[in-house]
Amino acid sequence: MADTGPRETEHTITVAAPAAAVYDLVADVSHWPSVFPPTLHAERVDGDDSQERIRIWATANGTPKSWTSRRNLDPAGLRVTFRQEVSAHPVAAMGGAWIIEPLAADRSRVRLLHDYRAVDDAPDALEWIDRAVDRNSRTELAALKASAELAAGAEERTFTFEDAVRVNGPAKDVYDFLDEAARWPERLPHVARVALTEEAPGLQRLEMDTRAKDGSAHTTVSFRVCFPHHAIVYKQTTLPALMTLHTGRWSLTEHADGSTTAVSRHTVTIDTDRITDVLGPDADLAVARARVRDALGTNSRATLELARAHAERNR
Repeated sequence: MADTGPRETEHTITVAAPAAAVYDLVADVSHWPSVFPPTLHAERVDGDDSQERIRIWATANGTPKSWTSRRNLDPAGLRVTFRQEVSAHPVAAMGGAWIIEPLAADRSRVRLLHDYRAVDDAPDALEWIDRAVDRNSRTELAALKASAELAAGAEERTFTFEDAVRVNGPAKDVYDFLDEAARWPERLPHVARVALTEEAPGLQRLEMDTRAKDGSAHTTVSFRVCFPHHAIVYKQTTLPALMTLHTGRWSLTEHADGSTTAVSRHTVTIDTDRITDVLGPDADLAVARARVRDALGTNSRATLELARAHAERNR
């Protein structure tokens, strides 16, 4: 097939926020799961604040993908360029740039550029990439705009909390319990149903029906990224009514004496528009935060305790 050259696209949006603040959201990939809906998990593999290598797990056209990229960070020029180092099929190569242009002290324009090739320049693959780039670019720019413009009140709506247990057993046994989510209906009283698929090695889609204290049940869908035997990170893509964001992390630290500290960490953003619909006319943000903290914490602690018992039985 003839070499047609890379496809090039540009998407733009205007943001009512200072350019430097917008740049910071783009530059720090550790916050991307909270900012960008398609991003499931992102982390710096190596590098510094001028050049870095990152790995990203994200959905494209609803399908989870993972790739590594190299980025050049230019805070003075308000520009981040990127080039995928290892692309996910059907992408043969992809790169681009985030360019933030100040329009006023509290207003900026964001330009998101992409250039890409499909494997073997296949037309159907290129069409698939066109759709994924367009959908993700529009979604990411809208989310970046919302995050930057709502940053002033985000501290109250978004919060993080942890629960931890000490396990008299190795991290691997705790990890196996958490990894084997398909067995949770028989192991965890609050889990009624699970549908678990491994989309790629170490990348899971978890659909789960969870029972609440009042007997009601709700369905959530999460994507999980697994790092044997020390961590599982996840992001819910189908959420309960009170939340617009829920990311989490199971972290395992094994100690010299053979014991393990297991930690469940949650980051949640409350949907303030739904508080009174879900909790009643007298409820406010403080009530919603307490309700979510109690519900998630109760389930996490129950899971950790049962994981502890499982690991200690195996000693």
